Amino acid sequence: MIPVILSGGNGTRLWPLSRKQRPKQFIPLLGEQSPFQATVERSQQLGDVDSCLVICNEAHRFTVAEQLEISDSRDHQIILEPAGRNTAPAIAVATLLAQSQNPDTDPEILVMPSDHVIGDAEEFQEAVSHARVVCDVGAIVSIGIVPNKAHTGYGYIRRGEHLAVTENAYRIDSFVEKPDAETAIEFLNSCDYYWNSGMLLFRASMMIKELEKHAPQVLKAARDAISGSDQDIDFFRLSRESFVRCPSISIDYAVMEHTTRAAVIPLAANWNDIGTWDALWEIGNKDESGNVTHGDVALIDTADNLVFADHRLVCVAGLNDVVVIETRDSVMVLNRNEAEKVRHLVNKLHHSGRPEVDEHRQVHRPWGWYDSVDEGLRFKVKRIMVKPGEKLSLQKHHHRAEHWVVVKGTAEVHCNDQVTMLSENQSTFIPLGATHRLANPGQIPLEIIEVQSGSYLGEDDIVRFEDDYGRTPATNAEARPEQVFTVLSDDITDAVTASSVV
Repeated sequence: MIPVILSGGNGTRLWPLSRKQRPKQFIPLLGEQSPFQATVERSQQLGDVDSCLVICNEAHRFTVAEQLEISDSRDHQIILEPAGRNTAPAIAVATLLAQSQNPDTDPEILVMPSDHVIGDAEEFQEAVSHARVVCDVGAIVSIGIVPNKAHTGYGYIRRGEHLAVTENAYRIDSFVEKPDAETAIEFLNSCDYYWNSGMLLFRASMMIKELEKHAPQVLKAARDAISGSDQDIDFFRLSRESFVRCPSISIDYAVMEHTTRAAVIPLAANWNDIGTWDALWEIGNKDESGNVTHGDVALIDTADNLVFADHRLVCVAGLNDVVVIETRDSVMVLNRNEAEKVRHLVNKLHHSGRPEVDEHRQVHRPWGWYDSVDEGLRFKVKRIMVKPGEKLSLQKHHHRAEHWVVVKGTAEVHCNDQVTMLSENQSTFIPLGATHRLANPGQIPLEIIEVQSGSYLGEDDIVRFEDDYGRTPATNAEARPEQVFTVLSDDITDAVTASSVV
């Protein structure tokens, strides 16, 4: 069995904690593990498991690689989607790759979204075991969640006749869109409906056959994207030209609603897709007043609240049923029973051009992270952390100079033809236009304070010459800032991902 982990979502409904460049699946919302890491761990606990395939947004590739390393998952392949095209193209690509890499077998493929919480691992493993039995008789099996409330935020699966091959296996009668409240109550009371989790199990040959029958354009685009792909040391890069021609469609619309081979296995395991802040409150550890808190929080006369303090002390008094989320650069307060309004709020901020929609103040990079501490006219201050043994790209800037002060660890500084070693409380100056690089040769994280000064401090003022992470170096050393995005277009798909310290 080959696990396929889908990790292309943006999770905007959990803003401001979840953002485009670091969405909810990579954030430890409950405990120390992120949902992505928990999904990887679940796949490793299933027993008869082959190499794991992870399909992710190109902008998240280094985060995925880092979290796989933390999870001690060595046998995996990271497939980069050059553009979002929903689940059918992603599953088609994974199925074709799994088949081509296992030509002597017809592998089972277990598709798992990366942003779910499953409270009972043993129940999940048992459901997968039953699903494998049904898969062996030629079915494409959906794992449906036994509903515990009349939820209007999920799509539903209506079960049909019982399949005798194993217990609790049914044909799928139909897929139902998100219902209104009255209909959701009817679904709950009937016991014939399950929440559609998006988890699937099937043989590679069967999915390819059904794609050929019901969504041939998706299958063709997936084949073309693989044919024009490029494999480097860490990532499998699909052909952008071919993949973007693929229709954007879910696997349910493309295959599951049309095939006669759809089956469902029920799962009752405290499942939650953490789709809203209210959902996080539901599964969180509550105090005697029903409050769920994280971080430095003080409460007086409050009940049934979710309060998340990421960076500062947050105090709440005399309020019930509210959500308060604090990050380094944003604070959001809303009625817990109207958590769906976050999406509308994010859309409003997006149309206003607010950068907080896409990036956190602390931005993660393959070598570490940087935090934009302060900014004013002609200056910007950043705190930078470089992991042991890592280094930034060799680069230069056209419009700013930089001062670096080491506050922790040891820094190796390349500035033009000079190499300098700095320790705590030592500093250096990088003149405007100097070719430079920062590296950490030590065994502990390196932290510096960077003070930028100049006439233009935009994040696009960078020309890269060398890079250890396979990011495309600039071909024109004299490129102006407004030209840099064209120079780096093969590597950076969104202007917001560029950084002066990348």
